[in-house]
Amino acid sequence: MEQTKNNIPVDWEPICTRVREIAREAGDYIAAERKRFTADRVEVKGVHNFVSYVDKGAERIIVEALGALVPEAAFVAEEGSGRVDAEAPYQWIVDPLDGTTNFVHGLPPYAVSIALWDTQTKEAVVGVVYEVTLQESFYTWKGASGAFCNGEPIHVSEVAGVDDALVLTGLAYGLDAKVVEHFERSFAYFNRNSHGARRLGSAATDLVYVACGRADAFYHINLSPWDVAAGAFIVRQAGGVVTDFAGGTDYTFGRSVVATNPLVRDEIFRLVAGTEFIK
Repeated sequence: MEQTKNNIPVDWEPICTRVREIAREAGDYIAAERKRFTADRVEVKGVHNFVSYVDKGAERIIVEALGALVPEAAFVAEEGSGRVDAEAPYQWIVDPLDGTTNFVHGLPPYAVSIALWDTQTKEAVVGVVYEVTLQESFYTWKGASGAFCNGEPIHVSEVAGVDDALVLTGLAYGLDAKVVEHFERSFAYFNRNSHGARRLGSAATDLVYVACGRADAFYHINLSPWDVAAGAFIVRQAGGVVTDFAGGTDYTFGRSVVATNPLVRDEIFRLVAGTEFIK
C-alpha cells in the first residue's frame, strides 16, 4: 500500500489493471483503423516524424479514461492532450501510438505506452506497454514482484557477452552529424560482433523486448519521455538495468537511454556511451 500526495492510501495494482484495459481499448481502436487506413491521411510533424488522426484518436480515448482514474494527475502526452500542470503530484506520460511510421506502412511493431509518474520521487509507479499487432500487454506497478506480459512473469535475459547478444537501437534523426555517425558505427559493430542489431521502429516495444529477454540491450538518444517512461520502468522491474548515456538516472527526461540485462551492461555501455564510438 502506497500513499498519494494527499495521504490517501493507494494500491497501485488495480490502477495498473485499469490502465491495461485502457491501453487495450486504444489498441483495439488502432487495429481497427489500420484496416481502413490510407497514407494520404498522414501529417508530417518533422523529418521522419509523422502523426495521423489515429494517433490523435487513440490519445483522446486514453486521456479521457485516465483523467477519471487519477483526477489529481496531469498529462505529458505526445499529441498534447489533457491538462498540463508541472506542479501536479502525478503525471500520466502517454504515447498513444509509438511506431507511427510502422503503422502508416502496415509494418509491426507499434504500441500504446502509458506510465504514471510520481513528480516528487521522480519515478514511475505504473507502466503499461501494449503492442498492438501481437496483442501483448507488458506491465508492472510500484510494489509488484516483477513485471508481466499477458499475465505471465517476465525477466531479462542471462546473456553475458555482446557476442551472444541481440541489440536493439534506433536511428537518431535531427542530430549532429558526429552523433549520427556514432550510431551508424555502433550498428555496424553489433551486426558484425553480436547476434545482430535490429531497428524495430518503436522504442517502447524495444524496451519491453529487453524486459522479457527477446533482446539483450537497447540504446537510443533524442527520445521523448513518452517513448521511454513505461518501458524503462518495466525493464527495471524485470531485473534489468537502465541508465542515461552519462550512466545516471535521467533517462526518462534526459533524452538518452541504455537498457540491458545486468550481465552484459558494462560491455554494452562502454561500446555505445563510452569513448569507443561516441568520440
